[in-house]
Amino acid sequence: MPAITEIADLKRLYKRRVPKMFYDYCESGSWTEQTFRENCSDYDQLRLRQRVAVDMTNRTTKGEMIGREVAMPVALAPVGMTGMQHADGEILAAKAAEKFGVPFTLSTMSICSIEDVADNTTAPFWFQLYVMRDAQFIDNLLSRAKDAGCDAMVLTLDLQILGQRHKDIKNGLSAPPKLTPMVIADLATKWGWGMRMLQTHRRTFRNIVGHAQSVNDISQLHSWTAEQFDPRLDWDTVKEYRKKWDRKMILKGILDVEDAKKALDIGADAIIVSNHGGRQLDGALSSIRMLRPILDAVGDKIEVHIDGGIRSGQDVLKALAMGAKGTYIGRAFIYGLGAMGEQGVTEALNVIHKELDVSMALCGERDIANLGAHNLLIPKAFEGEWH
Repeated sequence: MPAITEIADLKRLYKRRVPKMFYDYCESGSWTEQTFRENCSDYDQLRLRQRVAVDMTNRTTKGEMIGREVAMPVALAPVGMTGMQHADGEILAAKAAEKFGVPFTLSTMSICSIEDVADNTTAPFWFQLYVMRDAQFIDNLLSRAKDAGCDAMVLTLDLQILGQRHKDIKNGLSAPPKLTPMVIADLATKWGWGMRMLQTHRRTFRNIVGHAQSVNDISQLHSWTAEQFDPRLDWDTVKEYRKKWDRKMILKGILDVEDAKKALDIGADAIIVSNHGGRQLDGALSSIRMLRPILDAVGDKIEVHIDGGIRSGQDVLKALAMGAKGTYIGRAFIYGLGAMGEQGVTEALNVIHKELDVSMALCGERDIANLGAHNLLIPKAFEGEWH
């Protein structure tokens, strides 16, 4: 196996080893995919300031995210259907995150359940919640998350209505995959993936099946989920969830200054500047472009995190230097998981950590807490001059 020196190495292995529908599910955005692309390319516009003749001994990337000590300010983002990228994927990713010393966030739409992850890890993990119409199911879901020791809830605000992702429709995305001739032909070349899937009983949305009313098997699941995302979600609803959840709350999907101010009023512990990885509103600005305006508005009053487009330690460094207190990787760890299971997630974290550490040193910094705008060269009007 070739040496893994960058996230792109894992991505190449991932593409070869995972069925096309799940690769496309990860590596795509909505509509034209403009926002999906610019989430990454806008990081390239930021330049790092090289500084020399600075003592680089005793460096540290350790920090905190919502009061939790972390090996670096990087969390694994919630990714739906992670357990379809690799058998028992959520469990393996959570174990890798725990060993590395960074938070893991479990999606509502995970393949492994809350209990599955809790039974196979010891560190508290974070739980991401989608607001759904079935209030009884959601209340039960929150109770299960509390019972599992989840110490933070990540409430996603930008998926009341599902943005169209052309590839998912054309591939007939489902979990488990429907065995059409096209899918069978693809799976025949992904025998390692298939063998691992046959050895696990976790092959559908285990947070839902057997827990939601009238959803006791896969045949009932698809109609239930199609109707469940709640378009009525508003700020009054968010207030109600703040009351229901007595632990740390992070609001995900903030991409506008006015929404950031409303999140502050709710009493959230942190917000994530996010456009859902370019998977919802195509044509929206990238997360990194919107970070500084949001920080200018609320950054000294609430912890501001960011996701979207982070594929390297240098991207992490740029986001932290811009003022973010935490970052999230989604696709980057999925590449590793699909390529090599738990070891691949660890490899992804190692790559990002090394890039972050070395780049920080070459910028003349020994402590990640000292990163700031002085480490960057930011283009004029980086956020854009819009009317």
